[in-house]
Amino acid sequence: MGTGARGALNSVIARPDIDELLSGELGQWLQGQTLVRDEAREKSNSRLVIAAFVVLPALAFIWFSPIGIGQLGIFLSVVIVGAAGWWVYAPRAKAIKQTKEGINAALARALGLEYEHDCQPGMGFARAQAFKMLPGFDRSSYEDMWSGEVSGRRFTLHEAELKQRRSSGKSTHYVTVFRGPVMTISSDREFHGITLLERAGKHRNFLFFGEKDSLSVGGKELRKVDMVHPEFEDEFTIYATDQTEAHYLVHPSYVEKLIELERAFAGKKIRTLMMDGEVTVVLEAKNMFESGSMDAGRDREMIETCIEQFMSMAELAAALNQSGKR
Repeated sequence: MGTGARGALNSVIARPDIDELLSGELGQWLQGQTLVRDEAREKSNSRLVIAAFVVLPALAFIWFSPIGIGQLGIFLSVVIVGAAGWWVYAPRAKAIKQTKEGINAALARALGLEYEHDCQPGMGFARAQAFKMLPGFDRSSYEDMWSGEVSGRRFTLHEAELKQRRSSGKSTHYVTVFRGPVMTISSDREFHGITLLERAGKHRNFLFFGEKDSLSVGGKELRKVDMVHPEFEDEFTIYATDQTEAHYLVHPSYVEKLIELERAFAGKKIRTLMMDGEVTVVLEAKNMFESGSMDAGRDREMIETCIEQFMSMAELAAALNQSGKR
């Protein structure tokens, strides 16, 4: 990013000072949360002892009784162990969630944003579905909604986990097919067409070599655009309704920021959609913004990671509004 763009970015969103955060209200709250986590750990440990006294005899009865180790015995064993595990871990899970919400809410205030742990998907998610940026799913869950302004642009972000149902004989299970953030960032420029950028190789032409020349998505026909920057043609593919606009929008700084965002979120397969004055960004990544843990000694490290993720997102928002002609 150029000096001017970085200066504009820093004037809009300042990197939170972690020492200031930890020496203020957040630090005081975390001190009290240390006791909460200690109590949760002790409660889980006590439940583990109780569970052992209950579960082990129950399993012994199942496996050495006439029920035997048939399908019913295996099913009952899985249910008992699963229920016991959930009961033992529940105090820890509650403490971790409470710590995470407190830290993320404090970070949101420092960034001038709003944060909700429980949420529903927004317009960005609907667009991502319509333009096949997300796989089909049978189950879904959403969390960690951040909203407000980043670098002077409206944005929303939430995490999504999508699962597909798989059947094998008489058994059915669910497999995670997507997990990651879905972001929507407004642009200073009005888009006249629709531009979709994805990692290369997603839309293979199975009858011929290479990729499809066009896509029918979201009720629109998008045609493949030649990358004007050879260094990126092996990494990304562009489909758009307006070839000229796509060349203008997808410039080196924009692509570089996408790659940096992948790294910051330890993610992969980033894709973006530009339409109606907004950019939707989808990224496959591990569970993010997990700033809460049972180890108070890791609070600072996890807060720093959270801040780094947001600063990378802010730089992307700034890059989206730079001129494509450089």
